[in-house]
Amino acid sequence: TKCDACKGANKGKNIEGMTILWDLTKNGNTWEKGQILDPKNGKIYSCKAELDGKDVLKVRGFLGISLLGRTQTWYRIK
Repeated sequence: TKCDACKGANKGKNIEGMTILWDLTKNGNTWEKGQILDPKNGKIYSCKAELDGKDVLKVRGFLGISLLGRTQTWYRIK
């Protein structure tokens, strides 16, 4: 699938293989102050992520403050 809702350089690019997380800074077991692209709507949100065990990553995208967002749980593929 292509990112038709994306703007700029990502417009029309394949979603598979696209960089959707960037600028995260490590702080202990968490990464903060990054950005995440939602390829469904082409919007960019603030982001933080936290390891929950060695195979689980909790990623939170939000607007402004972390309370105004949602968390997804990503699992490592083995």
